[in-house]
Amino acid sequence: MFKAKVKADVLKTILDAVSTLVDEAKIHVTPEGLSLKAVDPAHVAMVDLSIGKKAFAEYKATDLDMGVDLDKLKDILKLAGSSDLIDIEYKEDAHKLVFKIGHITRRMSLVDTANMGDPKVPNLSLPNQVVVLASELQQGIKASEAVSDHIALVAEGKVFELIAEGDTDQSHLRLEGGELIKIQAPQKSRSLFSLDYFSTMSKVVKPTDAVTLNLGTDFPVKIEFNIADGNGHIIYLLAPRIESE
Repeated sequence: MFKAKVKADVLKTILDAVSTLVDEAKIHVTPEGLSLKAVDPAHVAMVDLSIGKKAFAEYKATDLDMGVDLDKLKDILKLAGSSDLIDIEYKEDAHKLVFKIGHITRRMSLVDTANMGDPKVPNLSLPNQVVVLASELQQGIKASEAVSDHIALVAEGKVFELIAEGDTDQSHLRLEGGELIKIQAPQKSRSLFSLDYFSTMSKVVKPTDAVTLNLGTDFPVKIEFNIADGNGHIIYLLAPRIESE
């Protein structure tokens, strides 16, 4: 059983967070909330999302798994304004989700979850941690997009840098000490990442919210932030591009 009422912008945030990586997702439903884990087809990035029942205006559920076609869900969400409340109910006999938005009812068939795996989040020991305002990170990414298709994330001491280097041009974001919410970087770390992946992940978080980056040298970056007024949490893992000597 699953029956809920939720603001459209909360559902849109969940959708944006996952659809950047995959077209279909298996959602684990429990009495306490929803969760999912998914890996993109190239096995470059992973998302681990959880959202508690307090993020919903109404929420009643038992344990079950639902396979959702994210493109279909996007089409349904186009019918709603960001502040609209959406009623959602799982019809077990028909294996469908029923959405009610105002006077409109949409029924969406679910996807078979038999071939959907449950990826495990790797246990990474990453020495450095940076907590930065999302707007700062997003500005650095925007500046990099005209320069290169990859970025370097560097942390050392009290300094965090986001560097993009093209054939002729460079973009450089440098934040130090009080310009960051927090930095703990006892040893220098530098890793190179796909700008396209990093950019799409960063767009999910609100500019006024904090983003936590866990970093090492030539290790994946672990990106964490809250959603739904702190009632949900997203973790992304993005594999590095190994720099040539």
